[in-house]
Amino acid sequence: MRIGFDNDKYIALQAEHIRDRIAQFGGKLYLEFGGKLFDDYHAARVLPGFEPDSKIRMLKQLVDDVEIIIAINANDIEKSKQRGDLGITYDEDLLRLMDIFRGMGFYVGSVVITHYASQPDADAFRRRLEGLGVKTHVHRPIAGYPYDIDHIVSAEGYGKNEYIETARPLVVVTAPGPGSGKMATCLSQLYHEHERGVAAGYAKYETFPIWSLPLKHPVNIAYEAATVDLDDVNAIDPFHLEAYGKTTVNYNRDIETYPVLRTMMERISGTCPYKSPTDMGVNMAGMAITDDEAVSDAAKLEIVRRYFQTAVEVKRTGIGEDQVEKLELLMNQAGVNTNLSPARSAALWKEEVTGAPAGAMALPGGKVVTGKTSALLGAASSLMINALKELAGTGDVDVISDEVIEPICHLKTEHLNHQNPRLHSDETLIALSISSAANPLAAEIIDHTGELRGCDAFFSVIISSTDEKLYRTLGINVCCEPKYELHRYYHK
Repeated sequence: MRIGFDNDKYIALQAEHIRDRIAQFGGKLYLEFGGKLFDDYHAARVLPGFEPDSKIRMLKQLVDDVEIIIAINANDIEKSKQRGDLGITYDEDLLRLMDIFRGMGFYVGSVVITHYASQPDADAFRRRLEGLGVKTHVHRPIAGYPYDIDHIVSAEGYGKNEYIETARPLVVVTAPGPGSGKMATCLSQLYHEHERGVAAGYAKYETFPIWSLPLKHPVNIAYEAATVDLDDVNAIDPFHLEAYGKTTVNYNRDIETYPVLRTMMERISGTCPYKSPTDMGVNMAGMAITDDEAVSDAAKLEIVRRYFQTAVEVKRTGIGEDQVEKLELLMNQAGVNTNLSPARSAALWKEEVTGAPAGAMALPGGKVVTGKTSALLGAASSLMINALKELAGTGDVDVISDEVIEPICHLKTEHLNHQNPRLHSDETLIALSISSAANPLAAEIIDHTGELRGCDAFFSVIISSTDEKLYRTLGINVCCEPKYELHRYYHK
């Protein structure tokens, strides 16, 4: 995928714009961070050239002025809600984020548990945090939120929330995922700061939709595809159009809540500095796009990926058919269909020829390699080896001997009671590593695993969770045809 985004320009523009916002409010800004502050792989996919850690690198330029508050919804703790891309619960991800931030030199001031109503798991997590020495606060639900402004902006509303002591001019409020109460935390803090006579402001950092791109630009459609489970819909910001006569793009939830937020800010500090939801944002991503065709092509691929990922989830759970229908509509809006990826065509062709599950991967440079199911290797394992051999230029030679594979297969079937003797992709890489002790070619192709990051892989059937996890760990964009290899009731 050719580059279409200037990451260095983006970091510089963004840092400058945030400094201006801090100054606008007299030296203190609560900045709500939507999306992922770290490892933003969606942005990296649709804006080729964007680095997944760009936002945290941008904040690194302001590190001495930054204090981080992490918000988490007590109901998400209670439901053990997971991050789909990492497969870990929100509470575990919060601890992971804290380690990352602290490891990069950022000051994590505290954690706030929102929507707190004495949920048992939330209480247990709070005790766990306090045992680790983490300052923890709770914000309880406010009756009438978000429309009873008189009650919310009062001593009985925000006034009952625990005030979070902060010491730095830029307070970043982030969370493991959406719906964590970031905006409410920021506004609660504004209320308490105003009560204490401290000048402070609020702004929002959402990467998508990109306000300066057209409503139906593929990058903005890809955002709708990525948030199909949240029912987010891009729309023209009517408040911005009325105030400035300029067309900008925002999304439904911000547009719908803007009048309420504006009234809250007026009640808290006497005035609202923003005439529109777009005004609230500080995102400069659109200004760093250098090749519109490149980002458009990348976004179209992402839309199709989201379709297959959602279709597979419906097959697994039986839930979300309406989301698949919406994604079909979004593909039509972007002018693409399910055959966009060359890897899919190659995988389906390979399955037809071999009569067994198969996979294909588009490598850097555009060449597509395939992998078939064999007696000892599954399609995911075969594809992994073939892709690495192609990148290493070793040709079609055996790099893992049967003497290495067969004992592993024997262990799986005879001692671990697996019915399938074939190696998963993680087991295959272990077998490859063992072979590298005696086979220099095996050692050589292992060194090319990093080149698989960003490649598109497609399988003719739903692969195992083990194979899918390994592919995602390597940064491979993996999709599957929404069907199982075998007709049975339980699939793992």
